[in-house]
Amino acid sequence: MIMRDSEKTGDYNKIAMEISRKYKGKIRILPKVPINSLDDFSSLYTPGIAEVSRQIKNNDDLVYELTGKWNSVAILTDGTRVLGLGNVGTHASIPVMEGKALLFNYLGGVNAVPIPLNVKNNDEFITAARAIEPYFGGYNLEDIESPRCFFLLENLQKQMDIPVWHDDQLGTASITLAGIINSLRLVNKKKEDVRIVFNGAGAANIAAIYLFEAAGFKKENMVVIDSHGILEPEREDIDSLMLKNPWKYHIALETNRERIRGNTDNAFRGADIIISASKSEPGTIKTDWIKSMNRDPIVFALANPLPEIWPQDAISAGARIVATGRSDFPNQINNSLVFPGVFRGVLDARSKG
Repeated sequence: MIMRDSEKTGDYNKIAMEISRKYKGKIRILPKVPINSLDDFSSLYTPGIAEVSRQIKNNDDLVYELTGKWNSVAILTDGTRVLGLGNVGTHASIPVMEGKALLFNYLGGVNAVPIPLNVKNNDEFITAARAIEPYFGGYNLEDIESPRCFFLLENLQKQMDIPVWHDDQLGTASITLAGIINSLRLVNKKKEDVRIVFNGAGAANIAAIYLFEAAGFKKENMVVIDSHGILEPEREDIDSLMLKNPWKYHIALETNRERIRGNTDNAFRGADIIISASKSEPGTIKTDWIKSMNRDPIVFALANPLPEIWPQDAISAGARIVATGRSDFPNQINNSLVFPGVFRGVLDARSKG
C-alpha cells in the first residue's frame, strides 16, 4: 500500500505529539565534568572557581578557553513567523526552537539554547540580545516576521561582537542556491540564461535573490510575487513599500526586466525555475503554472510544514526536478543542512561580529 503525502504528514504530526508528551521537551543540560566526590564541588564551584574568574578578569579572551562560551549559541525568536504557522507567540515557538537546538547539537556538536523573547518592538529585541551576549559565542535569529527580520539582522551584525545569523534568510538562501546550481547541471541550462520566479517575498526569497545575484544569476531575469501580485516599479503600492519595506522596494526596482504585470499566471509563462517560500498549503503552486513553463521546469516548494504543491502533483504537471523543505521527500532543501556546519566553523574560528 502506497501512503499518500497527506497521510504521511498526519502520521508525523501524531508521532511528534507522542514524543513531546513522553519526554516533555527535546533537550536538556548535563554536566560535562565528572564528579567523584563532594570535594569536587570545591573546585567546580566555590572556593576554587574564584581563581578562574580572576584569570578571565585579567584577560577577557580567556572566556573562550575556560568557559562554555566557545561552543554556545542562542536561538533568538519572537515567535512572529514560525514555520508556515505565522505569529504563534513565544510559548508556541518553543517546540520548534527545541528541535533546532537538537539539530545544532546532533549535527554540529554545538550547544544551542532556545530563547523566546517577549518584546514589543525592534529596540527591545536588540536590548535583550545585547544584554545576554556575554555567555554566547554566536546568535541564530529564528522565525521572525518580515521585514523586522531584515532590520534586526543588519543592526545586530553591526552592534554585536559575536556572529549573528538569521537562518530563515541566510541558511535557506544558501541551500537553495546549492540545489539550483546542481539542478541546472542536470537539465543542461546556464545560470546566466534562466528565468526564475520567486513566489513569496519574505525573508528566504529576498535573501536568495541577493545571493543568487552574487553567484552570477541575472537579477533582471528574476520575477518576484508577493501577496499582492507581481512586483514591478509601477505597481500602485510601490511608494508605500519604500517606507514600510525598503528591502522589498529595492527588489521591485531591480528585478523583472520585462516588466511582467497583471495576472500572477503571467509570471510563470516560459520560466525555467520556481522557488516558492510562500503559503504552507498544497495547491498554492498551480499545476497550470508548471505546464506553462519552459522545458524541464525546476520547482522548489519550500514552505513548511506543508509544501506549496505535493511533489507527485508537480511531477505529473511536467516538472523535471522537484524539491521541498521536508526530509521525507527526495531533494530536501532545508536550512538544517547548513546551519550546524556554519556555526561549527564560526565557533571554531572564534569569529567576532
